Amino acid sequence: MGELLGKTIELDVTNIAHGGVAVARHEGRVVFVSDAIPGERVLARVTNDAKKSFLRADTVSVVTPSEFRRDHVWDAASLDRDPDERAGGAEFGHIQLAHQRELKRRVLAESLQRMAKTDTDATVEPVPGETPDGTGWRTRVRLHVDEAGTIGPYGARSHRVIPITSLPLATPELAEAAPLGESFRGNDSVDILAPSAGGVRLVVGAQKPSVITEVVGSREFRLHDTGFWQVHRGAASLLSEVVQTMIDPDRFDPSAANLDLYGGVGLLAAAVADRFGPGTRLTSIESDTSATDFASDNLSEWVGARAETARVERWMPRFAADASATERARLARSTIVLDPPRSGAGREVVDAVASVSPAQIVYVACDPVAFSRDVAYFAEHGYTLERLRAFDLFPNTHHLEAVGRLSRTN
Repeated sequence: MGELLGKTIELDVTNIAHGGVAVARHEGRVVFVSDAIPGERVLARVTNDAKKSFLRADTVSVVTPSEFRRDHVWDAASLDRDPDERAGGAEFGHIQLAHQRELKRRVLAESLQRMAKTDTDATVEPVPGETPDGTGWRTRVRLHVDEAGTIGPYGARSHRVIPITSLPLATPELAEAAPLGESFRGNDSVDILAPSAGGVRLVVGAQKPSVITEVVGSREFRLHDTGFWQVHRGAASLLSEVVQTMIDPDRFDPSAANLDLYGGVGLLAAAVADRFGPGTRLTSIESDTSATDFASDNLSEWVGARAETARVERWMPRFAADASATERARLARSTIVLDPPRSGAGREVVDAVASVSPAQIVYVACDPVAFSRDVAYFAEHGYTLERLRAFDLFPNTHHLEAVGRLSRTN
Protein backbone atom coordinates (compact mmCIF):
# COMPACT_ATOMS: atom_id res chain seq x y z
CA MET A 1 0.00 0.00 0.00
CA GLY A 2 1.12 3.55 -0.64
CA GLU A 3 2.84 3.07 -3.98
CA LEU A 4 0.07 4.81 -5.94
CA LEU A 5 -0.75 7.66 -3.55
CA GLY A 6 -0.43 11.00 -5.35
CA LYS A 7 0.18 9.40 -8.76
CA THR A 8 -1.90 10.18 -11.85
CA ILE A 9 -3.53 7.19 -13.55
CA GLU A 10 -5.68 6.85 -16.69
CA LEU A 11 -9.13 5.37 -16.10
CA ASP A 12 -12.10 4.19 -18.14
CA VAL A 13 -15.16 5.14 -16.11
CA THR A 14 -17.93 2.54 -16.20
CA ASN A 15 -20.57 3.31 -13.59
CA ILE A 16 -21.85 5.65 -10.89
CA ALA A 17 -21.79 4.91 -7.16
CA HIS A 18 -23.78 6.29 -4.25
CA GLY A 19 -22.14 9.42 -2.90
CA GLY A 20 -21.60 11.24 -6.18
CA VAL A 21 -18.48 9.39 -7.32
CA ALA A 22 -17.98 7.38 -10.49
CA VAL A 23 -16.51 3.88 -10.74
CA ALA A 24 -13.53 2.58 -12.71
CA ARG A 25 -10.92 -0.17 -12.34
CA HIS A 26 -7.13 -0.07 -12.20
CA GLU A 27 -4.99 -3.20 -12.15
CA GLY A 28 -7.85 -5.22 -10.70
CA ARG A 29 -8.86 -2.72 -8.03
CA VAL A 30 -12.06 -0.69 -8.00
CA VAL A 31 -11.46 3.06 -8.21
CA PHE A 32 -13.97 5.58 -6.88
CA VAL A 33 -13.24 8.71 -8.86
CA SER A 34 -14.75 12.17 -8.39
CA ASP A 35 -15.77 14.65 -11.10
CA ALA A 36 -16.12 11.97 -13.79
CA ILE A 37 -19.06 10.59 -15.78
CA PRO A 38 -19.67 6.95 -16.81
CA GLY A 39 -18.39 6.45 -20.35
CA GLU A 40 -15.46 8.85 -20.00
CA ARG A 41 -11.72 8.27 -20.03
CA VAL A 42 -10.02 10.53 -17.48
CA LEU A 43 -6.70 11.21 -15.85
CA ALA A 44 -7.11 11.04 -12.08
CA ARG A 45 -4.86 11.62 -9.07
CA VAL A 46 -4.93 8.87 -6.44
CA THR A 47 -5.89 10.28 -3.04
CA ASN A 48 -6.25 7.05 -1.04
CA ASP A 49 -4.73 3.62 -1.69
CA ALA A 50 -4.81 2.27 1.85
CA LYS A 51 -7.25 -0.54 0.97
CA LYS A 52 -6.38 -3.63 -1.06
CA SER A 53 -9.79 -3.73 -2.74
CA PHE A 54 -10.23 -0.14 -3.88
CA LEU A 55 -8.65 3.25 -4.56
CA ARG A 56 -9.99 6.78 -4.36
CA ALA A 57 -9.00 9.38 -6.93
CA ASP A 58 -9.87 12.87 -8.20
CA THR A 59 -10.21 13.69 -11.87
CA VAL A 60 -7.59 16.19 -13.02
CA SER A 61 -8.38 16.17 -16.76
CA VAL A 62 -10.67 14.46 -19.26
CA VAL A 63 -9.17 12.47 -22.13
CA THR A 64 -12.45 11.41 -23.75
CA PRO A 65 -15.45 13.41 -22.50
CA SER A 66 -18.98 12.11 -22.13
CA GLU A 67 -21.66 13.53 -24.40
CA PHE A 68 -23.36 14.59 -21.15
CA ARG A 69 -20.46 16.71 -19.85
CA ARG A 70 -20.97 20.48 -19.68
CA ASP A 71 -19.13 23.42 -18.19
CA HIS A 72 -19.52 23.27 -14.43
CA VAL A 73 -22.28 25.53 -13.08
CA TRP A 74 -19.91 26.71 -10.33
CA ASP A 75 -16.42 27.84 -11.25
CA ALA A 76 -15.30 27.17 -7.66
CA ALA A 77 -15.87 23.42 -8.21
CA SER A 78 -14.68 23.04 -11.81
CA LEU A 79 -11.84 20.99 -13.29
CA ASP A 80 -9.96 24.25 -13.86
CA ARG A 81 -9.06 24.11 -10.18
CA ASP A 82 -6.72 21.67 -8.49
CA PRO A 83 -8.85 19.02 -6.73
CA ASP A 84 -7.68 20.31 -3.33
CA GLU A 85 -9.08 23.76 -4.19
CA ARG A 86 -12.52 22.67 -5.42
CA ALA A 87 -15.56 23.65 -3.38
CA GLY A 88 -17.87 20.91 -2.20
CA GLY A 89 -21.63 20.80 -2.54
CA ALA A 90 -22.08 20.64 -6.32
CA GLU A 91 -20.52 17.31 -7.25
CA PHE A 92 -22.83 16.76 -10.27
CA GLY A 93 -22.53 20.32 -11.60
CA HIS A 94 -20.47 19.18 -14.59
CA ILE A 95 -23.24 16.86 -15.85
CA GLN A 96 -26.22 17.84 -17.99
CA LEU A 97 -29.30 18.06 -15.78
CA ALA A 98 -31.38 15.30 -17.41
CA HIS A 99 -28.43 12.91 -17.17
CA GLN A 100 -27.92 13.79 -13.51
CA ARG A 101 -31.43 12.53 -12.90
CA GLU A 102 -30.74 9.37 -14.88
CA LEU A 103 -27.66 8.63 -12.78
CA LYS A 104 -29.65 9.20 -9.60
CA ARG A 105 -32.35 6.86 -10.91
CA ARG A 106 -29.72 4.17 -11.45
CA VAL A 107 -28.41 4.50 -7.90
CA LEU A 108 -31.93 4.24 -6.47
CA ALA A 109 -32.90 1.29 -8.67
CA GLU A 110 -29.63 -0.59 -8.06
CA SER A 111 -29.86 -0.01 -4.31
CA LEU A 112 -33.42 -1.32 -4.12
CA GLN A 113 -32.59 -4.33 -6.27
CA ARG A 114 -29.39 -5.21 -4.40
CA MET A 115 -30.60 -4.63 -0.84
CA ALA A 116 -34.35 -5.19 -0.98
CA LYS A 117 -34.63 -7.43 -4.06
CA THR A 118 -37.19 -4.95 -5.36
CA ASP A 119 -37.35 -3.79 -8.97
CA THR A 120 -38.52 -0.26 -9.79
CA ASP A 121 -38.87 1.83 -12.91
CA ALA A 122 -39.39 5.10 -11.00
CA THR A 123 -37.90 8.13 -12.74
CA VAL A 124 -36.36 11.03 -10.85
CA GLU A 125 -38.77 13.90 -11.46
CA PRO A 126 -37.80 17.58 -11.59
CA VAL A 127 -39.35 20.08 -9.23
CA PRO A 128 -41.89 22.36 -10.97
CA GLY A 129 -40.29 25.68 -11.92
CA GLU A 130 -36.76 24.30 -12.11
CA THR A 131 -34.21 26.47 -13.95
CA PRO A 132 -32.66 25.01 -17.14
CA ASP A 133 -29.27 24.45 -15.46
CA GLY A 134 -30.55 23.42 -12.01
CA THR A 135 -29.37 26.53 -10.16
CA GLY A 136 -31.16 29.06 -7.95
CA TRP A 137 -32.99 26.65 -5.62
CA ARG A 138 -31.22 26.67 -2.24
CA THR A 139 -32.95 28.71 0.47
CA ARG A 140 -30.38 27.75 3.10
CA VAL A 141 -26.59 27.77 2.86
CA ARG A 142 -24.06 27.07 5.61
CA LEU A 143 -20.58 28.54 5.11
CA HIS A 144 -17.65 27.74 7.37
CA VAL A 145 -15.05 30.10 8.80
CA ASP A 146 -11.28 29.52 8.86
CA GLU A 147 -8.77 30.95 11.34
CA ALA A 148 -8.30 34.07 9.23
CA GLY A 149 -12.04 34.78 9.28
CA THR A 150 -12.62 33.81 5.63
CA ILE A 151 -15.99 32.20 4.91
CA GLY A 152 -16.74 29.56 2.33
CA PRO A 153 -17.83 25.95 1.85
CA TYR A 154 -15.57 23.09 2.80
CA GLY A 155 -13.50 21.53 0.04
CA ALA A 156 -15.14 18.70 -1.85
CA ARG A 157 -13.44 16.04 0.27
CA SER A 158 -11.93 17.97 3.17
CA HIS A 159 -12.65 20.35 6.04
CA ARG A 160 -10.62 23.10 4.42
CA VAL A 161 -12.55 26.35 3.87
CA ILE A 162 -12.57 27.35 0.18
CA PRO A 163 -12.96 31.09 -0.56
CA ILE A 164 -15.69 31.74 -3.15
CA THR A 165 -17.17 34.65 -5.06
CA SER A 166 -20.58 33.20 -5.96
CA LEU A 167 -23.34 30.82 -4.81
CA PRO A 168 -25.08 29.66 -7.99
CA LEU A 169 -27.22 26.99 -6.31
CA ALA A 170 -28.71 29.58 -3.94
CA THR A 171 -31.87 31.52 -4.72
CA PRO A 172 -31.08 34.89 -6.32
CA GLU A 173 -32.05 36.87 -3.22
CA LEU A 174 -29.88 34.69 -0.98
CA ALA A 175 -26.92 34.80 -3.38
CA GLU A 176 -27.12 38.58 -3.61
CA ALA A 177 -27.22 39.04 0.17
CA ALA A 178 -24.45 36.54 1.01
CA PRO A 179 -21.56 38.38 2.71
CA LEU A 180 -18.85 36.72 0.60
CA GLY A 181 -15.46 38.31 1.13
CA GLU A 182 -16.30 39.66 4.60
CA SER A 183 -14.40 38.52 7.69
CA PHE A 184 -16.10 36.48 10.42
CA ARG A 185 -13.03 35.80 12.53
CA GLY A 186 -13.82 34.07 15.83
CA ASN A 187 -16.91 32.25 14.54
CA ASP A 188 -17.27 28.68 13.30
CA SER A 189 -19.97 29.16 10.70
CA VAL A 190 -22.37 31.52 8.97
CA ASP A 191 -25.85 30.36 7.96
CA ILE A 192 -27.67 32.35 5.29
CA LEU A 193 -31.43 31.86 4.97
CA ALA A 194 -34.06 33.07 2.54
CA PRO A 195 -37.36 31.95 4.14
CA SER A 196 -40.72 32.37 2.45
CA ALA A 197 -41.43 35.54 4.41
CA GLY A 198 -39.35 38.21 6.10
CA GLY A 199 -36.35 38.48 3.78
CA VAL A 200 -32.82 37.06 3.91
CA ARG A 201 -31.11 36.73 7.28
CA LEU A 202 -27.75 35.64 8.67
CA VAL A 203 -27.16 33.39 11.66
CA VAL A 204 -23.57 33.81 12.79
CA GLY A 205 -21.88 31.20 14.98
CA ALA A 206 -23.73 30.52 18.23
CA GLN A 207 -26.13 33.41 17.72
CA LYS A 208 -29.41 33.05 19.58
CA PRO A 209 -32.13 31.67 17.27
CA SER A 210 -35.08 33.77 16.22
CA VAL A 211 -38.48 32.85 14.81
CA ILE A 212 -39.17 32.77 11.07
CA THR A 213 -42.26 31.94 9.02
CA GLU A 214 -42.42 29.56 6.09
CA VAL A 215 -45.46 29.62 3.82
CA VAL A 216 -46.75 26.47 2.11
CA GLY A 217 -49.82 27.09 -0.01
CA SER A 218 -52.23 28.98 2.26
CA ARG A 219 -50.60 27.72 5.46
CA GLU A 220 -47.92 29.30 7.63
CA PHE A 221 -45.39 27.37 9.69
CA ARG A 222 -43.37 29.01 12.42
CA LEU A 223 -39.95 27.67 13.38
CA HIS A 224 -36.51 28.78 14.51
CA ASP A 225 -34.10 30.05 11.89
CA THR A 226 -31.68 27.40 13.17
CA GLY A 227 -34.28 24.61 12.85
CA PHE A 228 -34.79 22.12 10.06
CA TRP A 229 -36.75 23.06 6.96
CA GLN A 230 -36.57 21.71 3.43
CA VAL A 231 -33.73 23.40 1.53
CA HIS A 232 -35.24 23.54 -1.98
CA ARG A 233 -37.59 26.48 -2.43
CA GLY A 234 -40.29 24.16 -3.83
CA ALA A 235 -39.69 21.10 -1.64
CA ALA A 236 -42.11 21.74 1.23
CA SER A 237 -45.05 22.28 -1.11
CA LEU A 238 -44.12 19.34 -3.34
CA LEU A 239 -43.61 16.86 -0.50
CA SER A 240 -46.86 17.91 1.16
CA GLU A 241 -48.74 17.17 -2.06
CA VAL A 242 -46.91 13.90 -2.71
CA VAL A 243 -47.51 12.55 0.80
CA GLN A 244 -51.20 13.43 0.47
CA THR A 245 -51.52 11.52 -2.80
CA MET A 246 -49.28 8.63 -1.68
CA ILE A 247 -51.70 7.70 1.12
CA ASP A 248 -54.28 5.18 -0.04
CA PRO A 249 -57.62 6.70 1.05
CA ASP A 250 -59.28 3.29 1.15
CA ARG A 251 -56.85 2.28 3.91
CA PHE A 252 -56.89 5.56 5.79
CA ASP A 253 -58.91 5.78 8.99
CA PRO A 254 -59.05 9.30 10.50
CA SER A 255 -59.95 7.84 13.91
CA ALA A 256 -57.01 5.40 13.99
CA ALA A 257 -53.75 5.93 15.90
CA ASN A 258 -52.01 7.62 12.96
CA LEU A 259 -48.39 8.65 13.49
CA ASP A 260 -45.98 11.17 11.98
CA LEU A 261 -42.47 10.05 12.96
CA TYR A 262 -39.57 12.53 12.80
CA GLY A 263 -42.30 15.13 12.45
CA GLY A 264 -40.26 18.36 12.71
CA VAL A 265 -42.49 21.42 12.94
CA GLY A 266 -45.54 19.59 11.58
CA LEU A 267 -45.28 20.01 7.80
CA LEU A 268 -46.34 16.49 6.80
CA ALA A 269 -48.77 16.07 9.70
CA ALA A 270 -50.54 19.19 8.43
CA ALA A 271 -50.60 17.76 4.91
CA VAL A 272 -52.30 14.59 6.17
CA ALA A 273 -54.83 16.50 8.25
CA ASP A 274 -55.52 18.91 5.39
CA ARG A 275 -56.46 16.02 3.15
CA PHE A 276 -58.51 13.96 5.59
CA GLY A 277 -60.10 16.62 7.76
CA PRO A 278 -59.58 18.53 11.02
CA GLY A 279 -60.80 15.62 13.12
CA THR A 280 -57.97 13.36 11.94
CA ARG A 281 -56.19 11.77 14.89
CA LEU A 282 -52.44 12.03 14.44
CA THR A 283 -49.48 12.12 16.82
CA SER A 284 -46.24 13.74 15.65
CA ILE A 285 -42.99 12.58 17.27
CA GLU A 286 -39.86 14.75 17.10
CA SER A 287 -36.69 14.79 19.22
CA ASP A 288 -36.06 18.55 19.03
CA THR A 289 -37.98 20.29 21.81
CA SER A 290 -38.30 23.64 20.06
CA ALA A 291 -39.54 21.95 16.88
CA THR A 292 -42.17 20.08 18.88
CA ASP A 293 -43.30 23.31 20.50
CA PHE A 294 -43.69 24.91 17.10
CA ALA A 295 -45.47 21.80 15.79
CA SER A 296 -48.03 22.10 18.58
CA ASP A 297 -48.78 25.67 17.47
CA ASN A 298 -48.64 24.89 13.76
CA LEU A 299 -51.11 22.00 14.21
CA SER A 300 -53.37 23.72 16.74
CA GLU A 301 -56.39 24.04 14.42
CA TRP A 302 -56.61 20.24 14.03
CA VAL A 303 -58.34 18.96 17.15
CA GLY A 304 -57.06 15.42 16.71
CA ALA A 305 -53.40 16.34 16.22
CA ARG A 306 -50.77 16.54 18.92
CA ALA A 307 -46.98 16.73 19.06
CA GLU A 308 -44.69 14.94 21.50
CA THR A 309 -40.97 15.37 22.14
CA ALA A 310 -39.06 12.09 22.04
CA ARG A 311 -36.39 10.25 20.08
CA VAL A 312 -38.24 8.02 17.63
CA GLU A 313 -35.84 5.10 18.14
CA ARG A 314 -36.72 5.11 21.85
CA TRP A 315 -40.36 6.17 21.71
CA MET A 316 -41.60 3.77 19.02
CA PRO A 317 -40.36 0.49 20.59
CA ARG A 318 -41.68 1.57 23.99
CA PHE A 319 -45.01 2.65 22.52
CA ALA A 320 -45.36 -0.65 20.64
CA ALA A 321 -44.47 -2.70 23.72
CA ASP A 322 -46.88 -0.83 26.02
CA ALA A 323 -49.85 -0.64 23.62
CA SER A 324 -53.04 -2.11 25.01
CA ALA A 325 -55.32 -4.37 22.99
CA THR A 326 -57.53 -1.37 22.21
CA GLU A 327 -54.56 0.72 21.14
CA ARG A 328 -53.26 -2.12 18.97
CA ALA A 329 -56.62 -2.32 17.21
CA ARG A 330 -56.40 1.40 16.45
CA LEU A 331 -52.78 1.02 15.31
CA ALA A 332 -53.72 -1.81 12.96
CA ARG A 333 -55.96 0.66 11.14
CA SER A 334 -53.34 3.41 11.18
CA THR A 335 -51.22 5.18 8.60
CA ILE A 336 -47.65 5.88 9.73
CA VAL A 337 -45.59 8.57 7.98
CA LEU A 338 -41.81 8.47 8.42
CA ASP A 339 -39.42 11.23 7.37
CA PRO A 340 -36.13 10.14 8.99
CA PRO A 341 -32.73 11.82 8.69
CA ARG A 342 -30.22 10.75 6.04
CA SER A 343 -29.21 7.69 8.06
CA GLY A 344 -32.74 6.29 7.69
CA ALA A 345 -35.06 4.78 10.28
CA GLY A 346 -32.96 1.70 10.98
CA ARG A 347 -33.66 -1.78 12.27
CA GLU A 348 -35.04 -0.88 15.71
CA VAL A 349 -37.58 1.64 14.42
CA VAL A 350 -38.65 -0.56 11.49
CA ASP A 351 -39.18 -3.55 13.76
CA ALA A 352 -41.25 -1.46 16.16
CA VAL A 353 -43.36 0.10 13.41
CA ALA A 354 -44.02 -3.25 11.77
CA SER A 355 -44.89 -4.85 15.14
CA VAL A 356 -48.04 -2.73 15.44
CA SER A 357 -49.19 -3.83 11.95
CA PRO A 358 -50.22 -0.45 10.47
CA ALA A 359 -52.47 -0.50 7.42
CA GLN A 360 -49.91 1.49 5.40
CA ILE A 361 -46.57 3.22 5.78
CA VAL A 362 -45.48 6.30 3.84
CA TYR A 363 -41.71 6.68 3.92
CA VAL A 364 -40.03 9.95 2.88
CA ALA A 365 -36.35 9.28 2.22
CA CYS A 366 -33.38 11.51 1.41
CA ASP A 367 -30.86 8.68 1.03
CA PRO A 368 -31.48 5.83 -1.45
CA VAL A 369 -29.22 3.31 0.28
CA ALA A 370 -30.68 3.85 3.77
CA PHE A 371 -34.17 3.73 2.24
CA SER A 372 -33.42 0.47 0.40
CA ARG A 373 -32.04 -1.09 3.58
CA ASP A 374 -35.19 -0.14 5.48
CA VAL A 375 -37.43 -1.46 2.69
CA ALA A 376 -35.58 -4.76 3.08
CA TYR A 377 -36.19 -4.67 6.85
CA PHE A 378 -39.91 -4.02 6.30
CA ALA A 379 -40.03 -6.93 3.84
CA GLU A 380 -38.97 -9.26 6.65
CA HIS A 381 -42.25 -8.31 8.35
CA GLY A 382 -44.37 -8.87 5.23
CA TYR A 383 -44.47 -5.26 4.00
CA THR A 384 -43.76 -4.54 0.34
CA LEU A 385 -43.04 -1.34 -1.54
CA GLU A 386 -46.13 -0.95 -3.70
CA ARG A 387 -45.66 2.61 -4.94
CA LEU A 388 -42.62 4.85 -5.35
CA ARG A 389 -41.85 8.33 -6.65
CA ALA A 390 -38.48 10.11 -6.69
CA PHE A 391 -37.64 13.80 -7.01
CA ASP A 392 -34.61 15.90 -7.84
CA LEU A 393 -34.80 18.16 -4.80
CA PHE A 394 -31.03 18.74 -4.91
CA PRO A 395 -29.99 19.54 -8.51
CA ASN A 396 -26.26 19.54 -9.27
CA THR A 397 -25.60 17.26 -6.27
CA HIS A 398 -25.90 13.47 -6.01
CA HIS A 399 -28.80 13.66 -3.54
CA LEU A 400 -32.44 12.84 -4.31
CA GLU A 401 -35.69 12.44 -2.39
CA ALA A 402 -37.88 9.34 -2.62
CA VAL A 403 -41.39 8.79 -1.28
CA GLY A 404 -42.71 5.25 -1.05
CA ARG A 405 -45.82 3.50 0.24
CA LEU A 406 -45.52 0.11 1.91
CA SER A 407 -48.26 -2.27 2.92
CA ARG A 408 -48.59 -5.89 3.91
CA THR A 409 -48.49 -8.35 1.05
CA ASN A 410 -51.67 -10.06 2.24
